[in-house]
Amino acid sequence: MKKNVRDSTIQIAKSTAESLSFILNVGIDTSDFISSDQTIQHAVLQLNSSTPFEQRENSQYINTLLNNMAYSNSFVKIVYVLTEEGSGWGSGTFAKTNLNKIRLSDQEWVKEAKRRDGALVWQGIQYDLFHGGSVNTDLVLPVSRVLKDFDTMKNIGLVQVHLDGRSILNTIERLELGETGKFFIVNTEGRIMVDSNLDMINKKVLNSEGLYRHIMGDHVEFEFSMKGVPYYGVKQKLSNGWILVGTVPVHEISGQLDRLQSWILFSSGVFSLIAIAIGLFIAREVTKPVKQLTGSMLRVQKGDLKERTTVSSSDEIGFLSKQFNEMLHEIENLMQQVEREQSEKYHAELRAVMHRVHPHFLFNTLTTLRWLIDSNQNERASLVLSAMNHLLESNMGKSGSIITVREELDIIEKYLVILELRYERTFYLELDIKPDTEAVHIPRMLLQPIVENAIFHGIVPKNTDGRISIRIQFINGDLEILIKDNGLGIRNDKLKELNDPETACQKGTIGIGLRHIFDTLRLYYDQNWEWSIASEPEQGTTVRILLKNITERTSK
Repeated sequence: MKKNVRDSTIQIAKSTAESLSFILNVGIDTSDFISSDQTIQHAVLQLNSSTPFEQRENSQYINTLLNNMAYSNSFVKIVYVLTEEGSGWGSGTFAKTNLNKIRLSDQEWVKEAKRRDGALVWQGIQYDLFHGGSVNTDLVLPVSRVLKDFDTMKNIGLVQVHLDGRSILNTIERLELGETGKFFIVNTEGRIMVDSNLDMINKKVLNSEGLYRHIMGDHVEFEFSMKGVPYYGVKQKLSNGWILVGTVPVHEISGQLDRLQSWILFSSGVFSLIAIAIGLFIAREVTKPVKQLTGSMLRVQKGDLKERTTVSSSDEIGFLSKQFNEMLHEIENLMQQVEREQSEKYHAELRAVMHRVHPHFLFNTLTTLRWLIDSNQNERASLVLSAMNHLLESNMGKSGSIITVREELDIIEKYLVILELRYERTFYLELDIKPDTEAVHIPRMLLQPIVENAIFHGIVPKNTDGRISIRIQFINGDLEILIKDNGLGIRNDKLKELNDPETACQKGTIGIGLRHIFDTLRLYYDQNWEWSIASEPEQGTTVRILLKNITERTSK
């Protein structure tokens, strides 16, 4: 019975630690989002050199962003972006007059943020220094970091996110640990960061009674004595490295059980059979709801979010059971909502990618046809129309957005017919396709834009026939695709840009064809792909695509 009670206490501490870690993670995510916003970086950098109009525009953007961050999450109380010169922005009731009363460079958290050079700095629960109300009653938990200019990596300001300290206190205060037991939070140095008694904040846990040694130790639960009274303690680590600690006198959680045991032993001589029967009945009634709740928690820990506890008593265990069920219901709804939103976003992006490249593909083909008609080359135009008919039949068939390697190569061969008629050149296509790769499924038009670019930008400007070779093979379970041409090659500055497609897409300096390939790889293969382009002037260009963990079984 003692073990079950203690196991339940550990589970409560673990559940509470997870709830607190969720709140702390909100602060981390908010700080990351604000510090990575390039508009905020630009506004801080140009604070003293921009025009009044630009300053107003920047302030409006930053204030709107900070207020949205604070209002969209109930755990974020207020967000500040500050400079050491005394300027800054903040959400809610931010008062610059309070900011001007202190010198930020003298603050310990500012010095620590500089020393950590971009890493997070956590402070204990406190009242908001920059609150603009008449009476400051806002308890907050600050998390701070320096704001950097990503171009030079120099410190240009400070970002401080204030989490709702009252919510954090309520989370640990509503936990009942005996009659006088309590929970508090310490950092890795043993200093108290969160406590219902604010006078204890930033004070170090005393080691005279052995509590500090147990907190810094490896055991989740422990026992120690304070002023001669035996205490029981549990602890759980939080996501930012802090430790949630709960302590309670041992007699408050097990004293009643000890007295029950003494009474049974004392009366066992006369009422042994009755005492045993009553003892078993009481034990079953007391431990049954605890075991049920513990069992439900363990099943949830293993991933079964459909689990619900059936404890319906009116005591603390019943209340905890009700809260436990409500928490699982909310988690399940949130997971379903996130899964639904991510699925909708993913399919929308796929549709956008395919709808972008198809008009580009048709535009180039129709341009060829128009050029032939304007040149009165009707017979060649007829041949182009015939080739285009076969090409559209292959490219827009019923196979959907996923086709085999062989089908993709057929599209490329048909498209080369159109290009040869347009430019009156011969484009030799050399294929080195390993037999075990032809049936591998890949996204439609993954390779055709590369061949198209090789002809338009590499071979046609040379006014000669051209040669394109494609080699596809398996290498240790990865599918390697090499496409090489003998065109003009690519300038070094452009080559460097194309080898960083993500940056090139953000800047808008990459063509529609290569943009389609990059988006297709990103959406279909997540991080399991590689892309590289090698080129020498007048020696041609080689494009390499590596699809990782593509085994032969995917071809079946």
